[in-house]
Amino acid sequence: MAYWLERLQQWLRGIQTSAAPNPILDRTREQFRQLTGLPVQNVPLYEQALTHRSLFRGEPGSYLYSNERLEFLGDAVLGFVVAAYLYERFPDRDEGFLTRLRAKLVNQEALAKAARSLQLGAYLRLSEDVQHVGGQDNPSILADAFEALIGALYLDLGLEAARAFVERVLLASYDLEALARRSDNYKSLLLEFAQARGWPQPRYQVVAEEGPSHARTFIVEAWIGDRQLGRGIARSKKLAEQQAARAALAYLQAAENPQDYGQ
Repeated sequence: MAYWLERLQQWLRGIQTSAAPNPILDRTREQFRQLTGLPVQNVPLYEQALTHRSLFRGEPGSYLYSNERLEFLGDAVLGFVVAAYLYERFPDRDEGFLTRLRAKLVNQEALAKAARSLQLGAYLRLSEDVQHVGGQDNPSILADAFEALIGALYLDLGLEAARAFVERVLLASYDLEALARRSDNYKSLLLEFAQARGWPQPRYQVVAEEGPSHARTFIVEAWIGDRQLGRGIARSKKLAEQQAARAALAYLQAAENPQDYGQ
C-alpha cells in the first residue's frame, strides 16, 4: 500500500498546479517550515492548503485555488497513516477496536485540536465575512485545513514526511489506551444525565446548514425542555448532534445547580 501511495504522490506532484497569486497573505518558506517542522519546498502548495473557499465565493473553478482538493487528498493520507500506526501499535486487537479508535483520532474534534496546537487559524486565508464570524477558530474549517496541510506535505515531501507530521502533531498527543476506553456517545450520556434527574428527553435541532452540497456543515443545538444548552458544528448531522450533546453535558456538569436546567 505504501508503495502505491508513493507512486500516486509522484504522479500527483507532476500534475499539481500552483495556487493563484493572492495578495492577502504571503507566507515565506521559513514560516511554513516553522509551522510544519519540516523542510518544505513548494510554498504555493501550503498557501493553497490554508486558503478557504470563501475567498472565491461565486467564482467558477474556485476549487482549483481553495484547499478543497488538498483536503480530499489529505483525508486519504491521514486515514492510511493512522490505520497503519494503530495496526502496528495494537497487534492483538481486532478490526472493530482499530476502526473505533481511528474514528476518534480523525474526527473533526481531534483534527481541530491538532490545528489549534499549531495555531493554524492564524495562517488561514478567509473572506472578511468568515473572519468576522470567527472562522479562524471554526472547528470544521480548522479540521479541513489540517487535512489539506497533510495533503500538501504528501505532495511536496512524500509519504514519510506526512507520516512523521501526523505522528508528531496528532498521535503523540494522546494516551491511546485511555482514548480507546473513553465513551464518545455524548447523546447517550446526556440522555442518562437527564433521565437520572427526571428531566424531559434531550432533543436536537438543526439551526443552519452551510457550504456547498459536497462539503456541507451542519449547526445543531441541544435542548432539554425549553432551554438550549449546547451547540455543535460538524460535517454531518450525527456528528453535530454529538458535539451539541457534549457541549450541553459539559455546561450542565459545570453548573452549580444543574437541576434548574431541566425544567
